[in-house]
Amino acid sequence: MKIKYKIALYYTTSAALVLMAFAALVYYFSSQQRQAEYQERMEYRAHSIANVIIEGQKVKVDLLRRLDRTTFQDLYKESILVYNPNYDLIYSNLKDTAIITPRAKLDYIKKNKRFFYEKANAEEIGIYHTSGKVSVIVLVSSFDKYGYQYLQNLKKILLVGLLAVVAFLVIIGYLFARKMVQPIDRLVRQVNSINANNLQGTRVTEKGRDEIAQLAANFNTMLQRLSDSFDLQKSFVSNASHELRTPLAAMISQLQVTLSKQRSADEYEDVLSSVLEDAENLSDLSNGLLQLAQSEMSQQEVVFRQVRIDELLLEMPNLIKLKQKNNSKIDIEFLKVPENDEEVTCMGNESLLKVLFLNLLDNACKFSPDNTAQVCIDFHSKNIIVQVKDNGIGISPADQAMIFEPFFRGENAQQVRGHGLGLSICKRIVTIHKGHISVSSREGHGTVFTVEVPHL
Repeated sequence: MKIKYKIALYYTTSAALVLMAFAALVYYFSSQQRQAEYQERMEYRAHSIANVIIEGQKVKVDLLRRLDRTTFQDLYKESILVYNPNYDLIYSNLKDTAIITPRAKLDYIKKNKRFFYEKANAEEIGIYHTSGKVSVIVLVSSFDKYGYQYLQNLKKILLVGLLAVVAFLVIIGYLFARKMVQPIDRLVRQVNSINANNLQGTRVTEKGRDEIAQLAANFNTMLQRLSDSFDLQKSFVSNASHELRTPLAAMISQLQVTLSKQRSADEYEDVLSSVLEDAENLSDLSNGLLQLAQSEMSQQEVVFRQVRIDELLLEMPNLIKLKQKNNSKIDIEFLKVPENDEEVTCMGNESLLKVLFLNLLDNACKFSPDNTAQVCIDFHSKNIIVQVKDNGIGISPADQAMIFEPFFRGENAQQVRGHGLGLSICKRIVTIHKGHISVSSREGHGTVFTVEVPHL
């Protein structure tokens, strides 16, 4: 069911229930008012009859009989019974003189001075009236014809009015609901028109300050994030395909030229060495792409455990030598000695942290003329601080803002083997560990990368 129909249904149902409750209360209180007024009228009638039948200090019924034969009857289908204190019937306007009032009822009236009873087709009231030394029991029974007609008419008016108002509420509720969901309909139409081809620069518009306008603003933010993600993905695919194509094309072309005619053993060795270099370059690129994909995992997908950063960094010199196959040198020092292990221990993923520091140290050694990198370990109340320094060519201020983007390489780094993936991988790994990475560099004076991650 559409929202506008739900709104109209809930509005109409709730309003109808309120109106039904109101109508029921009106009818109930009107019924109570009718009963109270008719009781008062019957009681007044009974006292009037008692006053007529008691003359002085004697009971005389002749005047009441004469009045009853003329216009004295005041109530519709009225029956009058008058008893003396000994429960003898002294007057009745009924033709059937065999009517007997139960003694228990007369006892109750005599004791409590008043009695009222309502039955299906009549109401009855009894009073014990005393005037001087004379007392009588008067019972008056009648049917409130006009009162019940009034209630029947009121019931019809309430029912017809309720049906008319409910029908009106259905129409008004639908119109209001349609008016309320018009911004949502516009938002849906705008969203339906968005696809991968027109995502760039597309925005949904909704004026106002209500929840729907806030939803539109949030949707625009989501569209911008999706657009940025698509752009990043397109750039990644384009750059990756280009980077993969280059070594493959070089390898294929070299092999084709070599196989075009017979070569000497030295020439084959040179070609194989060149192809091996391209294959190693391709392997590095593939590993970098895999590491980048691994670093894109969400924090919920990564398994964390306690990792000592100092012990992990002590493994780096051997790993760098295996990777670079040269006389790389890494100096590690503590700026201050930790008082306990927790100050240099973090909750992290050991594999990802190894990739992080291996990439930073690999870059530092590659760009240093003497293949040397320096690592400084420090800490404060919340974070472990690791600085990786080199004495290489440095990074220009313009390039420093872009070095963490995938496949970006500074202009002065084009001559050094690499693919521009390492620092983007480092950035993502630090983010997963809720840390921070920054760079400080001057061209010709080396570079310092600072990594901060929370310790225990």
